Amino acid sequence: MACVEKRICYCYHEYMTEKQAARQKKILEIISQVNRIEVAKLAEIINISKVTLRSDLGRLEEKGIIRHEKGEVFPGSSDDINNRLTYHYDTKQKIARAACNLVRDGEAVMIESGSCCAILAEELTTKRREIRLITNSAFIAAYIRRLPHARIIILGGDYQNDSQVMVGPIARLCAQSFSVDKLFIGTDGFSENGFTGNDNMRSEIVQDMAKQAQEVIILTESEKFSKQGLVPLLPFSSVSAVFTDSLIPLEKESFLAGRGIKVHKVAI
Repeated sequence: MACVEKRICYCYHEYMTEKQAARQKKILEIISQVNRIEVAKLAEIINISKVTLRSDLGRLEEKGIIRHEKGEVFPGSSDDINNRLTYHYDTKQKIARAACNLVRDGEAVMIESGSCCAILAEELTTKRREIRLITNSAFIAAYIRRLPHARIIILGGDYQNDSQVMVGPIARLCAQSFSVDKLFIGTDGFSENGFTGNDNMRSEIVQDMAKQAQEVIILTESEKFSKQGLVPLLPFSSVSAVFTDSLIPLEKESFLAGRGIKVHKVAI
């Protein structure tokens, strides 16, 4: 048996094989496409027993990614990040896994909230050792809390219910207490002046976190390059790299490269 088939990763209280991980990824892909599906139909599509499917659904439900009620499965809640996790999950996982390769054992990293960032946090606390992870996201802290190498520091501040992040003066002051190797963030959009966000208070905390990092790396799907957020997030001069998918428009990739930003693309 190939080494990759033998490799196992920790998932909450038990070990999860590559086969189980592949099934759960398929579940999320299907839910992101149809939004709501009967358990029996889902088991039929994936070609597994209802017993096996319910076990996988239980793990995903514990993470808060999906809900399983009255014989149906659908995204976790009306919460923004839960819904975004199921949307294009496979692409986001590829982006997160590629970004994980930038981080070495023992590094200190900051991670701001976002679906790609949540998956990156899971990758880091599964595949790296002695990573010190500092975040303003209560969601990310809960998402990875039982993984084997999770060492989490949560920044204090005003709690936003929908995004489950800490913002405001206290959070910004807390961020200034740390110096890290890398900061990973998402983005809501893109403009000729820099990356953009949709929430002013979240943009402010990102700007303070960026000042404490030697490198700032953006994780985002290519579709964000056709959108423009409401408020400035970071200027191009503050960003060292972007991890995205292969559908990024060539002119946007060239634009970023011309400003000294390394663009890493994953195939989809």
